[in-house]
Amino acid sequence: MMYQAVPTATTSRGGDPTESGDYVVTLDQIPRWSDVEQRSSLENETGDQAHSNPRYANPLASSSEAGSSGNGMVSKFPVDHEINSKIYLWRGEPWNLEVDAVVNSTNENLDEAHSSPGLHVAAGPGLAEQCATLGGCRTGMAKVTNAYDLPARRVIHTVGPKYAVKYHTAAENALSHCYRSCLELLIDNGLESIAMDCIYTDAKNYPREPAAHVAIRTVRRFLEKQKDKLSAVVFCTTTSSDTEIYKRLLPLYFPRDEHEEEVAISKLPADVGDENGETVIDERKIRIQALPNKPPARSFPALVERPNNDLALVRRNSNHLDSYLDPAFMSLIKDPDERRKEQWEKTAQAQSGFNFVKLLGFGDLGGPPLSAAEEYSLHSRYLAKANSLNLSEIAEMKIVYRGGVDTEGHPVMVVVGAHFLLRCLDLERFVLYVIKEFEPVIQKPYSIVYFHSAASLQVQPDLGWMKRLQQILGRKHQRNLQAIYVLHPTFQLKATVLAMQLFVDNVVWKKVVYADRLLQLFKYVPREQLTIPDFVFQHDLEVNGGKGLIVDPRTKYVYQRP
Repeated sequence: MMYQAVPTATTSRGGDPTESGDYVVTLDQIPRWSDVEQRSSLENETGDQAHSNPRYANPLASSSEAGSSGNGMVSKFPVDHEINSKIYLWRGEPWNLEVDAVVNSTNENLDEAHSSPGLHVAAGPGLAEQCATLGGCRTGMAKVTNAYDLPARRVIHTVGPKYAVKYHTAAENALSHCYRSCLELLIDNGLESIAMDCIYTDAKNYPREPAAHVAIRTVRRFLEKQKDKLSAVVFCTTTSSDTEIYKRLLPLYFPRDEHEEEVAISKLPADVGDENGETVIDERKIRIQALPNKPPARSFPALVERPNNDLALVRRNSNHLDSYLDPAFMSLIKDPDERRKEQWEKTAQAQSGFNFVKLLGFGDLGGPPLSAAEEYSLHSRYLAKANSLNLSEIAEMKIVYRGGVDTEGHPVMVVVGAHFLLRCLDLERFVLYVIKEFEPVIQKPYSIVYFHSAASLQVQPDLGWMKRLQQILGRKHQRNLQAIYVLHPTFQLKATVLAMQLFVDNVVWKKVVYADRLLQLFKYVPREQLTIPDFVFQHDLEVNGGKGLIVDPRTKYVYQRP
């Protein structure tokens, strides 16, 4: 074999791979998920890095909030120390591990070019030759081969699904089946330990965090049924972003104590799948309830022999059996079509109830509020679509762009109202661009600077559109937004903000801070932290008359006149 046992000094207790990748890493060099040492280090990392990493927050950070919402609720993933002892998290390539099997994410033809990078090089040419004899593999399924030059005994090949927003549920269930098929093949071949990399890939447009939810919960559900047949499941990550995602999500599905279990109740998604971890589809359920009450015992008359013709008549005339059937047996859970009808009626009622908003010129408010689960699903779908598109033409419009930080150290997003009203024609693509640009910022406290300069003569915004945009941004945006600094507000704009406070979101739009001149804005956001269009300086001079101000024509800096 091309591998040799790794010296103790070469690999740290975190399981970091060596630079050459030629060393074998054994399971005893990787701490278990349940180990006290790993737990303390992970808590320190997630606690310290939650705010240094703009994309990810620590799900265990707000214990008081979680505790209050979790009281009285039963955890869907209770603490199980035996299961936790079989879970490992390791940053590195899975084929460097000395386990019974490693997972290879590939395509339906099992091509070397589409396999996990570096696997075939490490395993040698024999792996590709055997893959060519398997006749391919369907999406969601798995096949097993020898490991050849790898330290593992077998390689399990699986084909992850392509992701499309329209077929979100199908992609989730196909991905769940990938992980379950790999674990089933492991047991079928008499093996006990497995190293699994991230089966979902950027090439197939699968959003990484929703995919990690599917992977972790599928493994948890499988171990609940088959924990006696498995000794180790290693989640392998190769990027810092995937590592941070798994560090945040593992405590939700594999809590190590009552505190983590209680916090997980409020942090888990609304849909955590069925007993196998697959997404539940209400429309496919059998909706007949069980017989709630046992019918009372009745005495039947003794059977009397009848001619065949009479027996046929008795079979046809079954009305006498009606008295022995409980009508509740045929009662149905509310049909999905009825639920949709009720939703439409509720939406129509909500729209008709706010018709006076239309009369004020603020547009249509749309349907009723979304639940947290609906907002999460909506945000995930839009973000996945935004990441799959080239939105460079929207970026060139300079409507939304990153600034520096405000005086509190919060990152700033800049919005130029005049550019939006003059340049943006495709609102749908603009929304996708906003979601993509705001995503790394809204993970922690941030602020918005809105330049209303020279935009006062434009039409009023549609409140329904603004409400939809906030729903897509999600509740992290609402929770982490610290302030909206509005420069050069007009009476019309202030009336619009008041309407949004009343009819759209009372929490977000009460964070608006008005600044009539640039010097007032610079008290909140330093001048050097902002890229300001030239016309904003010109508008400030026209509106405020330049009293007490000096503008440097080269640097555009604004100074107080001595």
